[in-house]
Amino acid sequence: MNFKDTFCSSPWLHIRLTSSGEYNFCRWKRSKTEDKSYNINDISPAEYFQIGMDDVRSDMLNGNPIDECQWCYNMEKYKKISGRQKQLLKTGIVLDDFEKTTLASPYYSQFQKSANNEKITVLPVDWQIDLGNYCNGACVFCTPRYSSKISSEFIKLGMIDETPPKAWSQNPVLVDKFIDTLVKTKNIKYLHFIGGETVITPAFKKILKELIKYGLTTASIGFTTNLTVWDDEVNELLAQFEQVNLGMSIEALHPINDYARYPSKIGHVREILDRWVALGKKNNWLMQLRTTPTWMTIEYLDTIFEYAIVNNIGVESCNFLSDPRFMRMNLLPVDLRQLAIDKLATWIEQNKEYINPLVQVNTRNPSIVRETVMEDALSYLNYLKEAELQPELLPELVSYLKQIESSRNNSILNYIPHYEEFLRSGGY
Repeated sequence: MNFKDTFCSSPWLHIRLTSSGEYNFCRWKRSKTEDKSYNINDISPAEYFQIGMDDVRSDMLNGNPIDECQWCYNMEKYKKISGRQKQLLKTGIVLDDFEKTTLASPYYSQFQKSANNEKITVLPVDWQIDLGNYCNGACVFCTPRYSSKISSEFIKLGMIDETPPKAWSQNPVLVDKFIDTLVKTKNIKYLHFIGGETVITPAFKKILKELIKYGLTTASIGFTTNLTVWDDEVNELLAQFEQVNLGMSIEALHPINDYARYPSKIGHVREILDRWVALGKKNNWLMQLRTTPTWMTIEYLDTIFEYAIVNNIGVESCNFLSDPRFMRMNLLPVDLRQLAIDKLATWIEQNKEYINPLVQVNTRNPSIVRETVMEDALSYLNYLKEAELQPELLPELVSYLKQIESSRNNSILNYIPHYEEFLRSGGY
């Protein structure tokens, strides 16, 4: 089998439904555009899964690198556990024993069908469902596609001409079409919901109630919250499912989080975080801190890892941030990058007892939570040490900060004053 380095089983078990109703073959797909050929308005999720993924399945089996998979390739380059590795594990495939575990995979017969240009006979059991951009937050690194608040702000600033299209989840007919596919699927494994802010998105409650109505409570429910809201009704609905994977978005336990995740306040965020963690432990939920390290927060990433280690919960980031490109860690100059390296290296040294070179790729295995936290910390240390410098992005960053701060009446230098020389060099 000569496709070990590029093969992924995701197209045989997974589907992503984007906020505008388009389908994607993977939640980690790296693309600035969506495939407009397939939309829930036109065909059902089942139809797309059966016919819309044939090309990518063929590429996977032929060992062809896929442009949209660059996020996973990049993560593996710096020894960060990738989405590809996670999806392989869901089908029983382990890279260290690739050929044997692929032949033994319960999905092997489906791989064979695709290899023979036959129609596969399964439906997706692993989903990512984008509910829309309804959100009370306007993270400085976010986009209108994921935040209605930042969309409105960008319109007022003249940064965009129109708001994103209406979310599919606002259409009851399309919600029913989505539910119908789930009802027809045997052994649904995982449904992960994102927004916007999932907890305040009306469709989230509606879909949870429909899942309960049809007895689909054996599916694991995943969702991500921005740690600014609390809803007892949502919590009561979630308690009816056998497993919940709770993602909690936060960048740092430091005031810089207020700037990065505007307009949240770290004191309130910490209070809500502690409430979610207490509830999660009470209900035996799987929990991860969801973080998106940028040039402004990477210096304080150790505070996230420390909270995770102390509370025995995971840390998960989908990838190394690439868009918006001016938010990448790469644009930090050598001295500030070294500051972040030193802080993270010091924290790793203080917690080296949890380093395990044999750690599994199952980041949600409750018995190795601290080990996978260390794996993530080491991947960011590798990235900071090895990733290319991109100082040419600084003017673009400064231009953006000036625009956004004129709306918010704040300044990044109030949070990280030691970055002044760096920012002034780009015209701040």
